[in-house]
Amino acid sequence: MSTIIRINNLKLYYDQFLALKDVSLDIPEKAITAFIGPSGCGKSTLLRTLNRMNDMIPATRIEGSVQIAGSEVYGEDVQVEILRKQVGMVFQQPNPFPKSIYDNVAYGPRLHGSPGKAELDELVEQSLRQAALWDEVKDFLKRSALGLSGGQQQRLCIARAIAVQPQILLMDEATSALDPISTLKIEELVQELKSKYTIVMVTHNMHQAARISDRTVFFLNGEIIEADDTRKLFSTPSDSRTEDYISGRFG
Repeated sequence: MSTIIRINNLKLYYDQFLALKDVSLDIPEKAITAFIGPSGCGKSTLLRTLNRMNDMIPATRIEGSVQIAGSEVYGEDVQVEILRKQVGMVFQQPNPFPKSIYDNVAYGPRLHGSPGKAELDELVEQSLRQAALWDEVKDFLKRSALGLSGGQQQRLCIARAIAVQPQILLMDEATSALDPISTLKIEELVQELKSKYTIVMVTHNMHQAARISDRTVFFLNGEIIEADDTRKLFSTPSDSRTEDYISGRFG
């Protein structure tokens, strides 16, 4: 698998607090990479460096390098809006806009261009199909997205993220607020989407990481302890701290 994201000697400070300690990591293209580790270990912080969401937090400072497809994410000439089109994100809580289902999906394409109605209709349908939601909502696209169930709202947020045709999809605990059936649907969807997108997900659910990811990265206290093929990391971890965490001795 070829590398699409390359992180080298990355340090991230929140004011004086060092949240990421000299992190280096390669993330493969069109695969699912899962970040695991106890709360506060740095996994969501690293995820948010990939589309510069940490820029919104005051007194955040970064050293080191984050490259996507060979381009420096923190370069002076980077347009953050364009970066976030390339690197979409789905959050822990579903956050549809208070608009119709159609307008939620059409929002990004309208923001980044001026597609005609026929093109927009096709894009909305295609994105909802990719998010495994089309058959459930096709007859009431003009209804408010806020009327959907939690699981449907999260799939709508995935459709909204992929409507702008990103290269990378970030998922920050995207199923933790959902019931088991909705979680299963999202997991199945994510496995289908990896044929088109590079997916990086943060999860507290180690069973989920073991089920659907290709590679797993274990974080502890702002450091990467181990990064490996998921099966290998869960069956024969090379670091005793990884073994302790996945066997439930802490975390």
